[in-house]
Amino acid sequence: MRKVIGWIVDIVVVISLAWFVAYGFGTQVKIAGQSMMPGLQGDDVVLMDRLTYDFGDPARFDVVVFEREDHKSNVKRVIGLPGEVVQIIDGYIYIDGQRLEADNGLDRVVLAGLAENPVTLGEGEYFLLGDNRDGSEDSRFANIGNVNRNQIQGKIWMRLLPLIHIGLVE
Repeated sequence: MRKVIGWIVDIVVVISLAWFVAYGFGTQVKIAGQSMMPGLQGDDVVLMDRLTYDFGDPARFDVVVFEREDHKSNVKRVIGLPGEVVQIIDGYIYIDGQRLEADNGLDRVVLAGLAENPVTLGEGEYFLLGDNRDGSEDSRFANIGNVNRNQIQGKIWMRLLPLIHIGLVE
């Protein structure tokens, strides 16, 4: 009887641990559209980490999944953090009046949209942009706007498919 109970406990522990890891770090998300090119392509499959933001907040340049008001999920990059003022002037992003320094052209934007004028982020609000600035519907536009912290579902951390591009997401 002790062996049977021991096996049952072991099985329950293993199943619980597997569920925790899969739920926390292994939620699959399929990239829709081309707004995150060149880093992520349409139809790429990535893994989302739900737990990181249970214990902390999104950081600048994190790639996150958020739920839009129409209940669709989108993937974008965090640019502006709560309490900051974001503005796009002459094709460059400025945070609190300082030009944003970023690799791979992530500091450049052709179309300023709402950020043509200063956008002040409230408590728990984030300014998100797609990496493909010319082909992204993001915080520059009224239908997305500033994204509330409670809309952010998790952080993208790894690309699974296509297998030729498997690896960590920067």
